[in-house]
Amino acid sequence: MGQIKVEKNVGGIEGLHVITPAVHGDDRGYFTETYNQRDMHEAGLDMVFVQDNESYSTKGVLRGLHFQKQYPQGKLVRVVKGSVFDVAVDLRANSKTYGKWYGVELTEDNHKQFYISEGFAHGFLVLSDEAKFCYKVTDFWHQGDESGLAWNDPEIGIVWPHLVGEYKGTADPSSYKLDDGTELNFSDKDKLWLPLKDTFKF
Repeated sequence: MGQIKVEKNVGGIEGLHVITPAVHGDDRGYFTETYNQRDMHEAGLDMVFVQDNESYSTKGVLRGLHFQKQYPQGKLVRVVKGSVFDVAVDLRANSKTYGKWYGVELTEDNHKQFYISEGFAHGFLVLSDEAKFCYKVTDFWHQGDESGLAWNDPEIGIVWPHLVGEYKGTADPSSYKLDDGTELNFSDKDKLWLPLKDTFKF
């Protein structure tokens, strides 16, 4: 397991793992061992990925919190440019940590990767001027199966960094900003997700 360091069940939540690969470099720069199936297997992580995705976002973009209901996805996420605060919320009805969240900052400099097992809602907030976000998933995207969870539900209480504002009963972000004045940028659907008590459970 020399190429990766794995922190298992971070935040006391089973199924969430932070993975830090070894970084190698020379005078031309550096590269990372971003994924090694043998090392992952030795760490007890035997997920199989079927699809790779990449997104580009600017500061203040908040995507999420997303999940697929009938075809849940495990996700291995990382940032190759910029910085994001990445969050997972446990939606497994029989889990002792149902409704609990964990967040980690992923940056191009810390090289951390976050593995989120099936049964979680997932989202991220872009903290840098721009960010390129890459993730592998264990099931395909299924049109019509995607759902979501309100990113600001006070019952969950996610502490988003650099965020100021007041909860007004919905997922609409218009009453929030980053502390440097940056407006939050949401898709229309992400403004409408319901709180934990009204959303889907696995």
